[in-house]
Amino acid sequence: MTDFSFSTLPLPQPLLTNLDRLGYKEMTAIQQQALPEVLAGRDLIAKAKTGSGKTAAFGIGLLLKLRSRNFATQSLVLCPTRELASQVATELRKLARFTDNLKILTICGGQPIGPQIGSLEHGAHVVVGTPGRIKDHLRKNTLKLDQVHTVVLDEADRMLDMGFSDDIKHIISHTPSKRQTLLFSATYPKTIAALSADILNAPVTVEVEATHSQNQIEQHFFEFDKEEKLQGLGKVLQHYQPEFAVIFCNMKQTCNDVQQYLRSLGYSAKAIHGDLDQRDRDQILVQFANRSCAFLIATDVAARGLDIEELPCVINYDLTRDAEVHTHRIGRTGRAGKQGLALNLYQPSEAYKVTAIERNFETEFENTDLPGTLPAIEAPPPPMVTLSIGGGKKNKVRPGDILGALTGDAGIPGNQVGKINVYDFVTYVAVERSSARKAEDRLNKGKIKGRKFKVRRLS
Repeated sequence: MTDFSFSTLPLPQPLLTNLDRLGYKEMTAIQQQALPEVLAGRDLIAKAKTGSGKTAAFGIGLLLKLRSRNFATQSLVLCPTRELASQVATELRKLARFTDNLKILTICGGQPIGPQIGSLEHGAHVVVGTPGRIKDHLRKNTLKLDQVHTVVLDEADRMLDMGFSDDIKHIISHTPSKRQTLLFSATYPKTIAALSADILNAPVTVEVEATHSQNQIEQHFFEFDKEEKLQGLGKVLQHYQPEFAVIFCNMKQTCNDVQQYLRSLGYSAKAIHGDLDQRDRDQILVQFANRSCAFLIATDVAARGLDIEELPCVINYDLTRDAEVHTHRIGRTGRAGKQGLALNLYQPSEAYKVTAIERNFETEFENTDLPGTLPAIEAPPPPMVTLSIGGGKKNKVRPGDILGALTGDAGIPGNQVGKINVYDFVTYVAVERSSARKAEDRLNKGKIKGRKFKVRRLS
């Protein structure tokens, strides 16, 4: 039997102990292929989807090379969105528990630049950020990259889709020519090949099979005329009744149209796209992740960095032109050996997109017919409600403080409290719908860490 444990790699015992505590029992496919190359110091092109374990694949090697006594920036991780950057930084901090005094800093747009400048003045071993804001700091001379030995481009294809190619090259020009560069991408368009040729040195390429077995993800295709498509989506939801799902659209306006239609049917639905400010994006993503919102409607770019555990269903309201992107979309369901469901809508003029997907999956899909008459159903409300608390990390608020305030002295039962997300100046907590009013009253009338904070329910 093949041994895929981390102990087969030349890793220090404190790191192995920490990985075991974090539940990293065996390496994922991308970790098996990428980690030996990363540890050997080689440049790398890795093709892997979200949720494949790629953060550990680059993070372990990155962390082992850090010199904790040197507070200069030694590693830089570039991500397409703030959500992904935050997710990566959180995972790196967990992986870094095997050693002391490592500082990992997130620098992204959509936040005031002043506090970021202050944090950089105190030094950071690892900077995780979005290209636009990293470039801002380089221009202001508040970030130095002259001691960087490792650069990671995470979800490089999306950064290029968002027009960051020139920014990436500009940023990398500030790093030493002798460095290790690791490029991770879910797809491999020609633009990635061109970028790789410019910034990587004799890279090794590893690829994890991106297709999913039909046993793992059940796919259905539905053909609707353009003018019947919205009503068609309603029929699909009525028939399959997914508890919650991501709905992909190709354009921002379509996201808004779908959201408006679903709300008219009584569904809990929210759309994310580039026109939203960062606070609204954060709120919507938190509500979907903690089960306070049933349907998240998004474009591919807006959904990057979204990593929801146990997503039961993905709906492609619009099919993508790229079959690889389709594979990446539906790969958000059917994870960890669980059954997934992908519902795909298309117009007659888009049959060529279905053909491309069939070619990629090496199978043929028959259109699924819906019953002529569907029973009327009332859209159930999401099981959770999100409360917003006007205090966060900068106010020394921790998840345990929120849990204690909700459950202490005959409060609500602990098993009725869901995810708690603490940001710099705001905290979001999910509670079961039946206890939401009591939880809101309790937090508004009580104190957290001896202080009163404004609490409101997110709609």
